[in-house]
Amino acid sequence: MKKIGFLSFGHWTPSSQSATRSAQDVLLQSIDLAVAAEELGADGAYYRVHHFARQLSSPFPLLAAVGAKTSRIEIGTGVIDMRYENPLYMAEDAGAADLISNGRLQLGLSRGSPEQVIEGYRYFGFNPKEGETDADMGRRHTEELLEVLRGEGFAKPNPQPMFPNPPGLLRLEPFSEGLRERIWWGSGSNATSVWAAQQGMNLQSSTLKDDETGEPFHIQQAKQIRAYREAWKAAGHQREPRVSVSRSIFALTNDIDRAYFGRSGQDQDSVGFLDEKTRAIFGRSYAAEPEQLIKQLAQDEGIAEADTLLLTIPNQLGVDYCAHVMESILTHVAPELGWR
Repeated sequence: MKKIGFLSFGHWTPSSQSATRSAQDVLLQSIDLAVAAEELGADGAYYRVHHFARQLSSPFPLLAAVGAKTSRIEIGTGVIDMRYENPLYMAEDAGAADLISNGRLQLGLSRGSPEQVIEGYRYFGFNPKEGETDADMGRRHTEELLEVLRGEGFAKPNPQPMFPNPPGLLRLEPFSEGLRERIWWGSGSNATSVWAAQQGMNLQSSTLKDDETGEPFHIQQAKQIRAYREAWKAAGHQREPRVSVSRSIFALTNDIDRAYFGRSGQDQDSVGFLDEKTRAIFGRSYAAEPEQLIKQLAQDEGIAEADTLLLTIPNQLGVDYCAHVMESILTHVAPELGWR
């Protein structure tokens, strides 16, 4: 059995060809899609976060709204760039969103990916310390967030407060019990997946990772997940970790599907460079008639290793079509693969 959800990058453009022509369009449709996914029996609604782009950027108002409009589905991110985040303010926002959703928040974090602007985090008031890289800063922010999510007091109370305080040092409020165990790390390498395990975070692995062995993407991803699980066990954590992978998967069940994705040309992995030093491998997309799709997905070792599958959806095609994409997988593919 697997949990199956969607992952939306939340693109919008004023083009007449897009169903999301404004930021308002994509925000409201993101809520509607989560409601539709819950009605279909999907397990998760996840959203990507990008700054300085015509995409979703401020996750917590959206997550809170989705939490208020749904009752069962997990809501989360994949991922929030921690180079841009104030960990304490983020802990308050996350606690509030989690309480509104009654403990359904699954918060995916990462050190971030190449952005729309140069060193955009500096505009948000954050700069690496001396000797730090921007990636180091993102991981430092994450460690600070994880610490305050423990819910232990750390701030000295004012002896003459405006309102009465509980005894002892004060913690951030609102505090949501259990949220610390629902924090995920978006890892693009074996080393950072091991670090995530040591920190006690769940693992998110997307369709992009460092090309560390030259093997097909799904094999490298499976090895990354196994390295993570080994590190988790070695760290001695008391709970079972969760692992998600994301994929672009389209079951071609009608002429519209075939027109959009029947000739996608992305049925092979590709290799490129994220920067002058980082060679990356991009996993293939899947688009085929259901019977063929089932055979292809059965060979994907990365999916086999994960307990959660996030379907990347073409949000600019609108809520109804994206719901159809999910329904096709849930109905025609997942049962045959034992995911349901």
